[in-house]
Amino acid sequence: MLTPALYIRLSGFYLFYFATLGVLLPYWGLYLLALGFQPARIGELLAIAQVTKLIAPNLWGWLGDRTGQRIRIVRWACLATALCFAGVYIADGSYGRLALVTLLFSFFWNAALPQFEAVTLNHLGEHVHRYSRVRLWGSVGFIGAAVGMGPVVENWGVATVPAALLGLFAALWLNSLAVPESVQAPDSYPTRPIGQVLRQPAVIAFFTVCFLNQAAHGPYYGFFSLYLETFGYSRELIGLMWGLGVAVEVGMFIFMHRLLPRFGPRRLLLAALIMAALRWLLIGHFAADLPILLFAQTLHAFTFGVFHAASIHLVHQFFPGALQGRGQALYSSLSFGAGNAVGSLAAGYLWEGLGPAMMFDLAAALAILGGLVAWRRLWP
Repeated sequence: MLTPALYIRLSGFYLFYFATLGVLLPYWGLYLLALGFQPARIGELLAIAQVTKLIAPNLWGWLGDRTGQRIRIVRWACLATALCFAGVYIADGSYGRLALVTLLFSFFWNAALPQFEAVTLNHLGEHVHRYSRVRLWGSVGFIGAAVGMGPVVENWGVATVPAALLGLFAALWLNSLAVPESVQAPDSYPTRPIGQVLRQPAVIAFFTVCFLNQAAHGPYYGFFSLYLETFGYSRELIGLMWGLGVAVEVGMFIFMHRLLPRFGPRRLLLAALIMAALRWLLIGHFAADLPILLFAQTLHAFTFGVFHAASIHLVHQFFPGALQGRGQALYSSLSFGAGNAVGSLAAGYLWEGLGPAMMFDLAAALAILGGLVAWRRLWP
């Protein structure tokens, strides 16, 4: 049963977890640029964090499914994240040391969220459609961090970014200590071999769509802030742009429990991918026009909010019972891991050669391709 106290504790974890993203995505690239790294090196460092999602979530997902002690795994992962990230202060701007720190802290950080998603869904039980009401606090955390760090970076410089991240990682660990373990009724679902589940055409199509959608986000997540700076936008306004995108995502999460039963996850994914293609085209060609840029950012409600909520619903449907942990891990690995890693690397290597407009055109093409796969093959 989701009591008010439990709701606050679950929501608090999402709040702090995505607040770290609210600092990482808009400002970590600026921090690396200030250290003197070129776009290709920045893309590589960003991709390392995504590559660890290919291994870490699956390892911890297997362990969580075997032991059932998911929240204990989350707590240790959060503590290890904070301790490893503290190494940024001894990296001293070295590419090799920063790469090692990124590899270590992201290995544990990326392990925490998929297991916590399974904890949340188990606590919700038959009220899984209310997941978006809990998850929306992650969006609130992202907004607060992205917008709040703008004036901080503007006035005190990008050297404040590591300190803010370390504080948030510590807060995430403390919050995890307050969340109780979720207990799933034994044998509530017939357990099928995971290989049999993965061979289903709809499951293959789903993960393909997730990969393409996240790869399309590569130029945005890695270089959006740097891109806007070339048009003369202040860092405060850049933070507000990130915050706007996630603010409309919050509004979408509030209504998702009504949209999912009415339209179904397949239609919602198709709508999200169509909006994604439009968004990347607008950002790539009209970023200098502030009203158009503002409109493009509001489409984040679809490109992430609708897409993610529908995806979590499908993962819960495709991977029931004892397969939940590995299902969430695979979703994280193949979309946010492999997809973002490929997108970040491609954006880093091609940014200066092809230019930002062409990179966002490629992002739009990936979103369209994902929509075609969903339309033809995704029939859950």
